[in-house]
Amino acid sequence: MGQTIYSDLGMNTKKEIPQQHQLKILTVSDFIDKELTRKVKDKTLEPVDLIISCGDLNPEYLSFLRDRLDVPLYYVKGNHDIRYTWKNPMGCQNIHERVVSFGSLNILGLEGSIWYNGGPNQYTDATMKKMIFWMWFSIWRKGPIHMVITHASPRHVHDREDRCHMGFESFNSLIKKQKPDYFVHGHIHQEFETPGDRITKVHTTQVINTCGYTILKV
Repeated sequence: MGQTIYSDLGMNTKKEIPQQHQLKILTVSDFIDKELTRKVKDKTLEPVDLIISCGDLNPEYLSFLRDRLDVPLYYVKGNHDIRYTWKNPMGCQNIHERVVSFGSLNILGLEGSIWYNGGPNQYTDATMKKMIFWMWFSIWRKGPIHMVITHASPRHVHDREDRCHMGFESFNSLIKKQKPDYFVHGHIHQEFETPGDRITKVHTTQVINTCGYTILKV
């Protein structure tokens, strides 16, 4: 039994990773990909069961994806998401500091980037650690965490050395303790020659940079 991660950014190669939930998920972050928009408008995008946004996309675009694809959309906010309110994006669910279940898949969400200039959705690593700690009851009640979605990456995994793009050390602790199958993030803009270039294995977890968009089978 296997899983394929697809990236439709002009790339046709595949990478096998574990599969158990029989779900196809569109994951997006950071910028609007014109090819994805065209496929959604033309109804030529392969059917998906769920949409996940890892931040830095305007709320209108998330509502567009949710409306056109007619499937649930979960999101966390990025450090540039300053136009969101409690009532938008329409039809989408903010899962920051929440654990939600979609079928057999348990998903934990955490928004924002490392603190660098005091702007919105920025946190020190100590604050992020506390937020994760206070989620213990939700994690315990839901059972094993299969997927974590964040805006920022774990420290020293896909991140950068400038303050804005450093990852969270607390995410490494979360991976080590909860052992999710997938850790999906945005924030780090990068060109990828193959979908497999998006993936780094940390212990047993597949850390995936979804900058732009990917389609995951889990």
